[in-house]
Amino acid sequence: MSASTDTQAPLPTRSERSHRRPFSSWSEHHGWSASASLRRLAAKPVGSLLTIAVMGLALALPLAFYLLLSNVQSLGQALGRNQVINVFLKTDQVAGNAQLLAKQVGQHDGVASVAVKSPQQGMDELSKMQGFSDALHALDDNPLPFVLEVQPQAGISADAASRLVDDLRGMQGVDMVQDSGTWRQRLDALLGVGNRVVLLLAALFALAVLLVVGNTVRVDITSRAEEIGVLKLIGASRAFVRRPYLYAGIWYGLFSGMLAVGLALVIEFALAEPVAKLSQVYAGTLRLGGLPPWLLLAVPGAAAFLGWLGARLVSAWQLRKAA
Repeated sequence: MSASTDTQAPLPTRSERSHRRPFSSWSEHHGWSASASLRRLAAKPVGSLLTIAVMGLALALPLAFYLLLSNVQSLGQALGRNQVINVFLKTDQVAGNAQLLAKQVGQHDGVASVAVKSPQQGMDELSKMQGFSDALHALDDNPLPFVLEVQPQAGISADAASRLVDDLRGMQGVDMVQDSGTWRQRLDALLGVGNRVVLLLAALFALAVLLVVGNTVRVDITSRAEEIGVLKLIGASRAFVRRPYLYAGIWYGLFSGMLAVGLALVIEFALAEPVAKLSQVYAGTLRLGGLPPWLLLAVPGAAAFLGWLGARLVSAWQLRKAA
């Protein structure tokens, strides 16, 4: 009888089994803690829903302000944040000089396009305005100069636009530069304040989430003091005891983050119709800027981390105090 050629995997040694058992117990307890903490939340639905609702509303407010701020910026673009800079040349400049200067300006950083308006084009525009036609017919010569219509690049900052205007004023052959720099500076200042407000609100409401989760976990630990005492008597470690409470904090944070995202999407949907009507007034140039997908995905994860952190801090303090 020939020897069998089948090979069998070697049995694990005692050392390997001793290493596998702690890891298996650790992973099993994590799974049990996650499911047990979820069952505890479901066992008291009213209290859990109220806690999640408070946290969800707190997290939804920064998202709503962020949505409002992004749409204020879009509104600023529609109202003319990148308004054309009019460069009036001296009256002795001819068409060739105007074209040469336009080419030079077009190569400047921050300039999207340059258009040359001739004196005749300017005269035609004035003649179409009410009250100017009769006065213009009385003129013997056209007193208007060549005008360069400089369109800044989209999203140019107020400082960059100001430097561009200064450079245009210093060019040879330029008589005057008409710019709406004050509008851009005011809008940038408003957006800067808005960004700071959003950051401060996010920080304050993140602290509120920590406090809400921490207080909820503290109450839960206090109500289970006898159970925790028994676990300690049979040799359970602090990490073992607090693990279910950490998962409770994660569940609170995760569900509140999902609620906050849902509320933000509801707000975005509610603004869609009035913004569409406003966009019609501005010839379709205004668009509702929704919350970016990365932010919607990041909020539940960040909220879960805040819930874990709040539960971690309070549970460690409570268990240390009870030791």
